[in-house]
This record gives sequence, C-alpha cells and structure tokens, in this order.
Amino acid sequence: MGGYTFNNLTVDTDAYDVIICDKNFEVDAPNVKKLSYSEARSYILEHYEHMQILYVVTGSPFFYSAGILLAKQLPKDAVKIIDNTSSLRYMQATCHFADAQTAHLSIHGRAHIDLEAFLTKPYTFILCDEKSIEKVRRATAYLPKDALKVTIGYKLGYPDEQIAPIDLAQVPDTYDLCAPYVLLIERCFTPIPSVCSDDLFATERGMITKQYKRHLSLQHLDLSGNQLLWDVGAGSGSCAIEAYKRYRVRTVLFEKQPQRCDFIRQNLRTHYVCDTQLIEGDAQTHFDSLTQDPDRIFVGGGGEKVIARLPYLYERLTNEGVMLINAITLKNLTQMIQVLNEAKIAYKVISLSLTTYKGSLDLIEPERQLFQIKVCKGASQ
Repeated sequence: MGGYTFNNLTVDTDAYDVIICDKNFEVDAPNVKKLSYSEARSYILEHYEHMQILYVVTGSPFFYSAGILLAKQLPKDAVKIIDNTSSLRYMQATCHFADAQTAHLSIHGRAHIDLEAFLTKPYTFILCDEKSIEKVRRATAYLPKDALKVTIGYKLGYPDEQIAPIDLAQVPDTYDLCAPYVLLIERCFTPIPSVCSDDLFATERGMITKQYKRHLSLQHLDLSGNQLLWDVGAGSGSCAIEAYKRYRVRTVLFEKQPQRCDFIRQNLRTHYVCDTQLIEGDAQTHFDSLTQDPDRIFVGGGGEKVIARLPYLYERLTNEGVMLINAITLKNLTQMIQVLNEAKIAYKVISLSLTTYKGSLDLIEPERQLFQIKVCKGASQ
C-alpha cells in the first residue's frame, strides 16, 4: 500500500541488475524500467537466466496481481516471491470483516461485474478503477436504498488516505476516482431463496410462468454464470429473476404493458436483482438499441411481431447461444415453426401437460398445455 514509490520495499534495490515496475511509478534511475505487463513479461522471460531482476508490483503479488501470473511462467527455482500487504488485508485490519464472510472481485479494467461473487456473501470487496462506482451504481439500481452499506478505501497507505462510508449516488468531488481506491460493500438484506413459489411474485391477473414450467424453462436454457439473458415478453419477470438468483446471469427484460412493468420493478426490488435492465414498449422496436449480443434468449410473449423477428433474434445470439420459445396456443406454435423453417433454423419441440393438486381435498388444477421450441445456435437443420 502507498504511493508509486520504492519506499516500502524491504530489499536492497542495489543488489539487482534491473528493476521493473509499472509506468505509474514515480521512480527514476538508470536500472529502472517502467513497462506495461506485456513488456515486463517479455523482458523477464528473455533475460531471467542471466540477470538479477526485481519486479515490483503494488500490494500483494498473490492478490489480483500480474506478478503471480508471470511467476507461473518461470521455473520455480528462478523465482522468489516477497509478499506484502494486500488492499484486502489492509481494509480488514480497519473494518474488521473475516475471510469466510467476504467475496472479492476486480472490476478494474473490466466491462462487467462478476455476479458469481458480487453480494454472494455478507461482504463484497472490490478492486476499482475510475469507472467502477458507476458500474456498481447501475448494477444495484433496483436494490432498496438501505440494502447496502458501502465503505471506500481511498489512496490506502498515502498521507491523505481515507477509509469512510460513502453514498454511491453522491460521491463527493474530493475523491479523485483516477487515484487508487477500493470498495467494501456490506449486504444488509437476507437473500430470498433461489427457488421460490409463485406467490412471492407480484403479477397482473396471474400473468406468470408457473413454478414447474419456470424451472423447466431455466433448465432448457442451459444457463451459466455471467451470461447475458434476454427475457422477451417478461410478464412478471419471474423467469429472469430466478435465472439471476440461481445462475447469477445478467438480464434484460422486455415488457410492453405498463402495469406489468410496474410489477417487474417491484419484483426486482423484492428479490434484490442486480445487473438487470427493464425495457418498456414493443420489444421488437428495441432489439437494435442493445449493442451486446445475448448468450441466451427466452421468448415468453410478444405476439406476432416478435414471432416475425425470431430469425433476427437467432442471428443476435452469441456463438453456441440458446433461444427458448414458449407457446401456449397451436396457432402461435404453427407461426413460430413456419418462421423458423423459412429461415432454415434448426429447432426441437416438446409439449408439457401439467396437473397439480391443491387443498385438503387434493382438488385437481390442470394448467394449460405448454409448447417449447429450443434453438441452439450453430445446430444443423
């Protein structure tokens, strides 16, 4: 911790032929080379056999450091690692949070937050860059205001170091976000179970993909962490919400009915969904506005206009992407199959008939038959 100097080094720098450090270091000497990681890697791999080289990194070389990446590419007997205090350990000494209660991640130079770590434990520790606070702010936009407590560790080890509570919505101008800083986020809510009953979702006249069908749909989507899922005709948002909770995926929900959008917003808050986006209006008019292609698409509604754009949605899928289309009428099923056939897109169809039994008398409660069309990008027809 501290500024970009060699003041905290515990070794004799004169004992080395060359000292390599990041370009941010404020050190000038004939034997000091300020290099990017790729430049440092190339230099060390070329010269380590006949030169004594000191590679200086900030914090701990074991904690999100280029140092350990480079050490793995060298013979073990050619490397000596001298550890130092990481920003995580430095903050733990002040804020008193345990390893077992803490998830950690870096969004320094990364486009997206790792949802498989974010808010999965009582504390989340984040390595940041100048854009990170805005990314966290967007990712937590649907969380209630009292859901999180955030502490900033600003310029740790510097004379003007600050470790203080912060409001992500109103970051004081006194913080230069181009300077080194980290965030510690305390989760102040108990997550709702990832698999939950229908009555935990607010809906318009029961417009929801029922629990068993929802589970089957998520299974057929073949989801995995940090993928991007589009939920077209989201209704109550139940499928996208459970996809987030179970698989930690990023989600975009499309819904044209204003009242259903209100219910979706309520459900996103109730279930503490992060890194999600709700798009209101006719879905097919908004597809082009999204620059990132989805890994998965779930079509649960949208009508004939969305059906007509199924080939477009297929093209938007990433390589090996999956699109799952639900239909509850033979008319819609026929239209969907016709559009896919004309576009020469391979698909598989299954039908699901489900009957549940409720109450002390086990009254029969049949559900409407569901047809599912699964499309895998790249599959042959």
